Amino acid sequence: MRLAQRLSRNNDGNNGNNGSVDAGHPAAFHADSREDMESIAQRLHQKILDHLDLASVSQLSADELSVRLRSIVEQLVLDEGIAMSTVEQTALCDRVVDELIGHGPLEPLLNDPSVSDVLVNGFDQVFVERHGKLSMTDVRFRDDRHLIHTIQRMVARIGRRIDESSPMVDARLPDGSRVNAIIPPLAVDGPALSIRRFSAKALTGQDLIENGALSHDMLNYLHLAVRSHCTMLISGGTGAGKTTMLNLLSDFISKRERIITCEDAAELRLQQPHTVRLESRPPNLEGKGEVGIRDLVKNALRMRPDRIIVGEVRGAEVLDMLQAMNTGHDGSMATIHSNSPEDSMSRLMTMLGMTGTTLAEETMTTMVARAVHVVVQVARMQDGKRRVTEIAEVVGYEGVKVQLQTLFKFERTGTTSDGTIMGRHVQKASTALAEKFRASGVYKGATSGEIRR
Repeated sequence: MRLAQRLSRNNDGNNGNNGSVDAGHPAAFHADSREDMESIAQRLHQKILDHLDLASVSQLSADELSVRLRSIVEQLVLDEGIAMSTVEQTALCDRVVDELIGHGPLEPLLNDPSVSDVLVNGFDQVFVERHGKLSMTDVRFRDDRHLIHTIQRMVARIGRRIDESSPMVDARLPDGSRVNAIIPPLAVDGPALSIRRFSAKALTGQDLIENGALSHDMLNYLHLAVRSHCTMLISGGTGAGKTTMLNLLSDFISKRERIITCEDAAELRLQQPHTVRLESRPPNLEGKGEVGIRDLVKNALRMRPDRIIVGEVRGAEVLDMLQAMNTGHDGSMATIHSNSPEDSMSRLMTMLGMTGTTLAEETMTTMVARAVHVVVQVARMQDGKRRVTEIAEVVGYEGVKVQLQTLFKFERTGTTSDGTIMGRHVQKASTALAEKFRASGVYKGATSGEIRR
């Protein structure tokens, strides 16, 4: 809870005395507004830092630091004759702890398990996403400098830097959260920060069924496709749940298989014992030392993988990924930003054309059609819920167009008074992969879709 909130609540309960002290005391004041308490907190905050041995702070645990801060705060309050309750002193200690070893004003939000995204548009505008819906919070930074300082401390802990010479950063926090920050001069209206958080507990297939994200038949099909080494693309927009779906699908992979993951920021949390995680690296200040996703994919091919999982395919790595899928690494997976299975095929073709390859368009079409078996389309809909909106199979190609067949689709039936989208998942066709399923040894029949355990 923010200090100003605690102080305001405490002052409201002072039965009209507003925390006043003897007006004759040189430090006396009447704390009858949020602004008064905030200015007092800021003044004491700096005095507390002056009394601390900052070099030793990093050696202290949060509890040890709180104990030391409490004694400093009590002495400062006594010396300056400030009427501050125990609750207010505790809030001030929490604030300083958050500034020194936490994430400043954002700490309460990052400790809230219901928050999936923290979006800072400026020092005085902080939004969060809960259950798919955005709302503004009362969290504030003092000014742009305070926000930039918080961002710098946040990324410094993971070996990154952000300043005027390098005003953008994209990285992963120790808890697995993904952080992106951009500051002036690139951010015209002031620094901006985005933090994507992931649930401590990975969602299961049953969780997604209960949430209405997919049906039991769809989950059974996806399980079968993964076990049968079908190459799969998870397609969707930003925040649609692509990483969540990729985590779910990867859980169906046999524990006997060797998996190599390639990501910009390592977000996947695979449970298989034989997993190697690779993460890209940005260039240094001299513009050297960059290791991109394409470099990771090339290296992964030398590591004897059974499957390669690419966190997001968006550039030249598409050529190496598709070649791998066509040369004995079927069953690999990747996510891609697109609005439909058809769009995902077009994006693959576009990215292939941008690699500088001299392959004819027909050849690229053949490569895509032979490499990809299944496209899973996910979306965050207007009611904030994330759903699998379509599962399509690649059934061939004609000229320079990849042919798709929609197997399952979410069909809307209406909207409730509170904005919840109603609908159901419908099977639109029979699978075209029955022969591949049978050959895998995990399929009992062409129509039952049951998996042999």
